[in-house]
Amino acid sequence: MTQPQTQAVRPKVTYIKGDLVLFRDVERFWLGLPGHTFVGRVERSWTHADTRKVLYDLVELSANRHRAGIDPDYMRLLPAADAMHDIDSAPLSEPDAGAMTPAAVAWLRQHLGKDSSALPARP
Repeated sequence: MTQPQTQAVRPKVTYIKGDLVLFRDVERFWLGLPGHTFVGRVERSWTHADTRKVLYDLVELSANRHRAGIDPDYMRLLPAADAMHDIDSAPLSEPDAGAMTPAAVAWLRQHLGKDSSALPARP
């Protein structure tokens, strides 16, 4: 007996200028070439005259290169919550600041300076 195949359903997302996205150069991906996935910033959206599909122009952040006509089927939003997870989950009760990620330590130093009285008391 064969198992029914399931297919992931991607919710419809509309990107706006300034959104950070992960996007894939689909041709490089299907050809098995390296360097097919990039982080980009949305610059604008536009509708293709023939297909009426909404496409996006991005700036590839690693190379500061403009990429035009990116299909949103090959884009995914990079949520701020994921980027800030290490800070949000930093072990503030750890006596060793080295146990925290550098980003969490930097955030704490910036917000607390030399005054550690704002830290919560240890239970």
